[in-house]
This record gives sequence, structure tokens and C-alpha cells, in this order.
Amino acid sequence: MMHVSLRQLRTFEAVARLKSFSRAAEELHVTQPTVSKQIRLLNDEIGIPLLEQLGKKVFLTEAGEKLYATCAEWLETWGLFEQNIANLKGIKEGRLKIAAVTTTKYFMPRLLGPFCAEYPGIDISLEVVNRDRLLERLSRNQDDLYVMGVPPEGLDIVCEPFMDNPLVVLAPVTHSLVQRSKIPFRDLANEPFIVREHGSGTRLTIERAFQEQGLDLKIKMELGSNEAIKQAVAGGLGLALLSRSTLHLDHSQKELAILDVEGFPIMRSWYVVHARGKQLSVVAKTFLEFLQSHVQLLVPHG
Repeated sequence: MMHVSLRQLRTFEAVARLKSFSRAAEELHVTQPTVSKQIRLLNDEIGIPLLEQLGKKVFLTEAGEKLYATCAEWLETWGLFEQNIANLKGIKEGRLKIAAVTTTKYFMPRLLGPFCAEYPGIDISLEVVNRDRLLERLSRNQDDLYVMGVPPEGLDIVCEPFMDNPLVVLAPVTHSLVQRSKIPFRDLANEPFIVREHGSGTRLTIERAFQEQGLDLKIKMELGSNEAIKQAVAGGLGLALLSRSTLHLDHSQKELAILDVEGFPIMRSWYVVHARGKQLSVVAKTFLEFLQSHVQLLVPHG
């Protein structure tokens, strides 16, 4: 009889899905040697290799393919069991897994703090990832809830808006456009822009805005974080479109200005998303109710 642990299966599933020991370690919040150890123990228990590593690339063996085909079903079954136990315990105890896009790091902690204070027995896991990684997690039903600014089209999901997400055009305070008001949108076509990576919600929005105006977007630089973009704008490398959520906590940053451009701010919303038909746990439902009733905690002041 094989003695395989749930931890070994979760580790194997992550490595097989991500095709990377390092990315699996990052997702599981453990070290890479810990991942390697769990895979080695699983190999020893199965009796034949499950993975092959050639250089930095990871491949599944025939046995690995067969195990991976059943792993997702096993882990989903166990997840439902954990959810049922949490439901039996009510909202005094339980687990909540949330995945959110990177920009939400500016406001989600201010909501999770009071929620954890009110429900101290609930264990919360918050994964902050870029939009592509979040959509990957959503497609695999890895979390209870997802927070994003631009829900994907073509997926059978439920999207509940909970807070405004205005997008503004940023410039260095020394830029000539800062002193102007009601700047025509067409004037932006003369300016270089610093943008997020492909797939980012703000990147999709600004590309769509320029397309609707029949104008070309001049991309000067592509950066992977809002903080890097703000520094690039402050350094005079170009303009940027960012969520106002990234700005209101940054009172010390005096090098940026919001431009008064016609049609801006572009009003969007922040959404909490889950797969349609997903059986939400008592904990997840409680968090959704808390989110809607405490949204004022997330609204900028001053």
C-alpha cells in the first residue's frame, strides 16, 4: 500500500502544472529544496520517476502524466471536504483563499485587517499576482474569490463590483501639460507612455481608449509594477495611466501630477469574481457581505 501525503500531492501538482520547481515553491510559499524533497519522497513512494528535469525545463514521465491526470480531482475533493467542515463549524473557524491583481495591494490590507479582527479564527491566504497569473488560477478554480479591475470575457463567472476604480493620466510635475486644463485627448498621442505588461487591466484600458479615438499609443517603456512606472514618470520618461488607488497612500510623492484630460478619469470598478455555480463556503459568503458593508474602509480620504 502506498503512503502518499496530501502535501506531496499538492507539491507535485504545482510543479507539474507550472513546469518549474522555483515557481511551485513561490506559489506554495516554501523553499525550492522543500519542493525537491517532497517530490523525492513521492518518487520513492511511487517507485518510479514522475518528473524529468533537463536543464531548467521540467517534463512529466508517463507515470507523472497519469498521476497529474488524477491529482486535480483528488485535491478538489479534499478542498470540498475542508469547505464542508468549515461550514459545519460556522464562521468561527475556516479558511479563505483570495487571489488579487497587484494593484489591490494598495487597499486590500485595509479591509483584511478589520475582517481578521472580527473573525480571528479564519485563516486567510492572499495571493497577489499579475492578471495573467490570476486568470490562470481562476481557470483552475484554485481560490475562493478573485479581485480584479477588468473581468475576463468568455468565462462563465459571477462579477460583483464593490468600489470605483478611476484611472488617471500621470505626468511629472515639471511637464508642460500640468499647467493646462481640459487637455484634448488627441494631445496625448504626442506623448510617450510607460505601460504595464501585456494582459494588464490598465494596459488593456489605455490601448482601447487610443483605439476608440483612432490614435496611436506611443509606448516608450514596459514595466512590471506600478511603483516602477511611477518612478519612471517622475524621472521624466513619459506619461502613464494608473489607477488612482495607487496614489492616495503616497502623500510623500510630490514629483507626480494628475493631468486634466478630457474624458478622464476613466471610471471603472473593482470586482470580486468567482466561477458561476461554485459552491461558496460560509467563510467566503461572510467575506463578500463584509466587503460590501465595509467598502468605506477602502475609499480614499483627503
